[in-house]
Amino acid sequence: MLNLYSTQIESISLHRVGNKSKNEPIFLSNSPFSLSDEMAGLLKEYFFKPFREKEENYYRFFNEVDVEFNEVFKLVSELFLNPSKSHEVSKKLTQHLYQQSNHPHIKSGEVYIAHFNDVVLDNQKTDAIGIFKSELKHDFLEFEERTDNLEILVRQGININKLDKGCIIFNTDKEEGYKVLSVDSNRYDAKYWLENFLGLVPLTDENFYTKNYLKFCQNFAKDVVLPAEDKQQEVLFMNRAVNHFAKNDAFEESSFLNEVMENPELIPEFKHYKVEKGPKYSIEDVSNFDIANKAVSDARKKMKNVIQLDTNIQIKMDFINPESAEKFVEKGWDEERQMYYYLVYFNKEQKS
Repeated sequence: MLNLYSTQIESISLHRVGNKSKNEPIFLSNSPFSLSDEMAGLLKEYFFKPFREKEENYYRFFNEVDVEFNEVFKLVSELFLNPSKSHEVSKKLTQHLYQQSNHPHIKSGEVYIAHFNDVVLDNQKTDAIGIFKSELKHDFLEFEERTDNLEILVRQGININKLDKGCIIFNTDKEEGYKVLSVDSNRYDAKYWLENFLGLVPLTDENFYTKNYLKFCQNFAKDVVLPAEDKQQEVLFMNRAVNHFAKNDAFEESSFLNEVMENPELIPEFKHYKVEKGPKYSIEDVSNFDIANKAVSDARKKMKNVIQLDTNIQIKMDFINPESAEKFVEKGWDEERQMYYYLVYFNKEQKS
């Protein structure tokens, strides 16, 4: 889990890159940017906001031969080793970014390269390097008093509530390619930032497998359980799946299927679905892994537990007590009305 509350900007350098294919120039500052306390606060909010709002999907640096040949990995390793060289390293990183900026869709923009102290990752304090880029410019109004009148001036600038591109590289797990978080708000050039410039691949740890396996289960419930049975069973299947993950420290697939799959006929369907869809979630060959509690909690919050009926009535299931949905909710068919119905048992209505 990431905590940026006490993080400070140790140093920051600002540069600008254009689109190389359009012969737009690159501008490299001669010296680091001098931060005031007010500016430091604004920039931290600008840089960190998307990482607080976004699910923590970690990456690592990669190269087909060896991670040492990944240019960004090599440069950030140099900066971590000798922070006094941060500005010189920032120039090299910006030049490397410029070399990748050769597709017509890539926009010019400002590049911010920062060295952070007091980052807390998984309850351990470390330092980190941030590489950020602002691209989209927005019109804003500025007011100016001139003698007896108030004038409106139209200016252009960036929206500090929306970072266009950014990554935070944590000074941990160097041998595996560091731990990296990345955001990209503009999807028209997705490969340019994540692959061409940074050279990142997903970090396949317990968080990755827990999150992806639950996503896979959610799609299995929608594509197989729902058509084979009904909406109630789809919701109950995901209830049982999430609760299995929540009460276990390690995942073992055969145990999972025996506990969660109440209809044994669906087990072969599950295995076939995994062969077909598993590669999409990088779990096709995965049947054992440690469970990440945070990923389970995040998945639980996103699971839909509502049966939406075409008569404008909703039935909401409780993920904490899934047995209630099985014991006290029955589905049937009314011959006279030619309609399905749900019969719900209860002792008394609870006050909200």
